[in-house]
Amino acid sequence: MASTSLLKASPVLDKSEWVKGQSVLFRQPSSAAVVLRNRATSITVRAASSYADELVKTAKTIASPGRGILAMDESNATCGKRLDSIGLENTEANRQAYRTLLVSAPGLGQYISGAILFEETLYQSTTEGKKMVDVLVEQNIVPGIKVDKGLVPLVGSNNESWCQGLDGLSSRTAAYYQHGARFAKWRTVVSIPNGPSALAVKEAAWGLARYAAISQDSGLVPIVEPEILLDGEHDIDRTYEVAEKVWAEVFFYLAQNNVMFEGILLKPSMVTPGAESKDRATPEQVASYTLKLLRNRIPPAFLSGGQSELEATLNLNAMNQAPNPWHVSFSYARALQNTCLKTWGGRAENVNAAQTTLLTRAKANSLAQLGKYTGEGESEEAKEGMFVKGYTY
Repeated sequence: MASTSLLKASPVLDKSEWVKGQSVLFRQPSSAAVVLRNRATSITVRAASSYADELVKTAKTIASPGRGILAMDESNATCGKRLDSIGLENTEANRQAYRTLLVSAPGLGQYISGAILFEETLYQSTTEGKKMVDVLVEQNIVPGIKVDKGLVPLVGSNNESWCQGLDGLSSRTAAYYQHGARFAKWRTVVSIPNGPSALAVKEAAWGLARYAAISQDSGLVPIVEPEILLDGEHDIDRTYEVAEKVWAEVFFYLAQNNVMFEGILLKPSMVTPGAESKDRATPEQVASYTLKLLRNRIPPAFLSGGQSELEATLNLNAMNQAPNPWHVSFSYARALQNTCLKTWGGRAENVNAAQTTLLTRAKANSLAQLGKYTGEGESEEAKEGMFVKGYTY
């Protein structure tokens, strides 16, 4: 990869150009070659050249029609909280049993194209002794991996955080690829009540860009995810304002780091009011604001962000019913798993019922991705909100 100093010298990367809209964002050679020029010489930098074709193929597979991503990358501590909610102890055996339930649900690949795993799961076997990764591949589901090392306080900011994990990332991603992973996730967050400060936005964008470049260099398609947290009393216009600024910064640094745009998945939060706002938004309003953002940023996947299972599906459906040129899909964790977990309850006799519940939610979001979801027959559990203030993985 090229050094930062060389990239900063490029006149192609004038930041003002990258905030104007979609036409400028695609001014990149299709071969993923970025030409840097100065007065003395011309230097050609090729991004992820050895994996370029594979990266594009993986991205297209994950973005296949009627399918989306199952995010099951909760850390062991967070998985423990989920297990505790149904009265189970946080042990490796219980985590293994629950993850086995998820990956082995019959026919899951009809609705799910990719599954984001925690590191333990990537190397873990099912309760029947088969590698989790192999079970996913047999279902035509691409295995992914969470590669960051969590959020820590950002010194000098307004009580904000930054995402750690760049140290040693190259060797980790190379190992993850060898063990079957083909895409990656890096979760960084932006807090609206705390600013966001320019420092926090820049740190989030730069970290995402470095992670994306390193992941591609190892053959992993990076999900680029600056999560705009739901926390706060702000209205939907404030969310939109912050999201535009964040994504402009993210694209600027992706370009500086020679990230191959054809081999990434962008994963923004839906544009909604803060979870504690008195003003609620309809699915049509969420769709309108989010698609307006996309017309300037062109991302293909979404976060549910603590909405209820039903809200997340209705909002996705509304976006796909409105005219848009993108593959607008989903990447959900709790919005797919919440009712499934409660149905299972840690009991072996409930596994089939829990898997049926998972498939019901996956199918509903599959229909929403196609703009064909009606909401008929939804359970009361699906309507329960899942927002947790200050939520961490």
